Amino acid sequence: MSGGGTETPVGCEATPGGGDKKKDSLGTAGSPAHLIIKDLGEIHSRLLDHRPVIQGETRYFVKEFEEKRGLREMRVLENLKNMIHETNEHTLPKCREIMQDNLNQVLQRLRAASDSVCRLQQREQERKKILNDHLIASEKQHITQWEDFMKEQHSRQAEVDEEHRKAMERLKEQYADMEKDLAKFSTF
Repeated sequence: MSGGGTETPVGCEATPGGGDKKKDSLGTAGSPAHLIIKDLGEIHSRLLDHRPVIQGETRYFVKEFEEKRGLREMRVLENLKNMIHETNEHTLPKCREIMQDNLNQVLQRLRAASDSVCRLQQREQERKKILNDHLIASEKQHITQWEDFMKEQHSRQAEVDEEHRKAMERLKEQYADMEKDLAKFSTF
């Protein structure tokens, strides 16, 4: 291969005279060269040609993996089937029964609460109506009192105005008398 010599192909022998005459491709079947070449071929295929071994190992690995995976998936599916069966047979009926019992209690409590709320609303409405009626009556009473007060104020105002007018007339008369008296004394 390297070294500048001539290469001889496997299965051919070089002629001692340097010629390239080919002998029989493997020589005779029982010759030592034939056995050596056969052993070399086997050694070469075992040491360097790993394809058959790798293919066999690959097939074995894939087969084992698929079997284990299949078994694992079967176990998972079996577990799921058991869980679903248990849920359908035991858990759901218990839940349904408990829900029915609790829903009946809840409905009774809800009805009682609704009735209580209705009664409270009626009481509140009655109380508001009474309070509103009382406020309206009180407002009417205040309006009536205010009108009476205003009428009374007008009549008092008229009385005060009349008293004031009379007082003014008296004062005018008194001052007129005083002026007359003064006029009498000033003539002296």
